[in-house]
Amino acid sequence: MIAYLQGKLAHKDRTHIIIDVNGVGYEVKISLQTYDSLANGHESIKLFTHLQIKEDSHTLVGFHSMDEKLLFLDLISVSGIGLSTALVMLSSFSSGEIRAAIMNENISLIQSIKGIGSKTAQRVILELKDKCKKDALFVEAGLASHDQSYGVKQEALAALVTLGIARGVAEKSLDSLLKSNPDASIEQLIKLALR
Repeated sequence: MIAYLQGKLAHKDRTHIIIDVNGVGYEVKISLQTYDSLANGHESIKLFTHLQIKEDSHTLVGFHSMDEKLLFLDLISVSGIGLSTALVMLSSFSSGEIRAAIMNENISLIQSIKGIGSKTAQRVILELKDKCKKDALFVEAGLASHDQSYGVKQEALAALVTLGIARGVAEKSLDSLLKSNPDASIEQLIKLALR
C-alpha cells in the first residue's frame, strides 16, 4: 500500500524513526541495519516500506534498501516469524549474513538470534533455502540489482500472485520474460505474463 516514504528525518531512535513528509509525521519501525545507515541530522531520506494491518493496529516498517525489505518479506512469510522477530533478525545480522546462513543451512547462527528456537530455525532454512539460492543466482547473473530489476521482478511477482496466478507459474513466466526484456517495467512484465 505504501511502497516508500521520502522526507525529512524528524526523530531517530534505535527501534523507530519519524519521517516528516510534507508536514505529516510517519512513525516507522526500523532494524539496526537501517538505523546504522541513517545520519544523525535532519537530512532528507527515503525508506522502502511495508505496512502491516491487523485488526488492532497499523504498523509501518521501513528499510534502507529494497534488498532488506525483500528479505524481511521472505522472513515474515515463514510460519512462526512475525514482524518483531523479523526485525530482531535483521538487527542481529546483515541481510547477506542471514541469506548465507540460510543457503549454507547454518542452523546455529539462525538459532543464536533472540526468539528463534531450533524448530523455527529449521523452518526458515527449509522454506527459504531454495528462494535465497535462486535470488543469489539472479544477482550474480546481472539480471537483477538489489534495488532495480530485482525489485521489479519481486513487485511483478507479488502482483501476479495477488491476481491469482500460482507463484511457481508466475516465477517461471517472469524469469523467461526478464531474459528477453531485462529493462521491462513492472507494468510491462505483468501485462506480458498475463497473456
